[in-house]
Amino acid sequence: MSIIVSIGKNLVIGRQDKLMWPIPEDLKRVKRLTMGHPIIMGRKTHKSIGRPLPGRTNIVITRDSGYKAEECIVVHSLQEAIEKAQEVEKEEVFIFGGAQIYEQALPLADRLYLTLIDDEKPGDAYFPPYEHLFTKKLAEESGEHNGLKYKWVNLER
Repeated sequence: MSIIVSIGKNLVIGRQDKLMWPIPEDLKRVKRLTMGHPIIMGRKTHKSIGRPLPGRTNIVITRDSGYKAEECIVVHSLQEAIEKAQEVEKEEVFIFGGAQIYEQALPLADRLYLTLIDDEKPGDAYFPPYEHLFTKKLAEESGEHNGLKYKWVNLER
């Protein structure tokens, strides 16, 4: 299982249910990496996107037993989401956010696809500390968008 996330230097991932840094190149990378694979996200993340992401099985986790999400599989726990995702594909399943889902999934993940943003904007959603769990660097590439520096880093346990 893989986690894909953009984080600031202070581990911020979002504010008021919105992405902090919607960098076009990063959004293309996310699409390229996740296309054809199941993605697991929380209800707030699903609502912030506003629609199912095409070309992927979208699995939404919520505690709300009446929650409906068009063209998505709705489940009520991370474990149930993982089971549904593995029915679709065994090869790679992506955890897509948000903060609560990342926290639950981090101990279970084998791989991290990070976008490390060189910024410390304040936010209200954070990614948990991960450096002690993922020590093998698979790839790293730097970029810049409108003066904002970022780095793509792929890590494995």
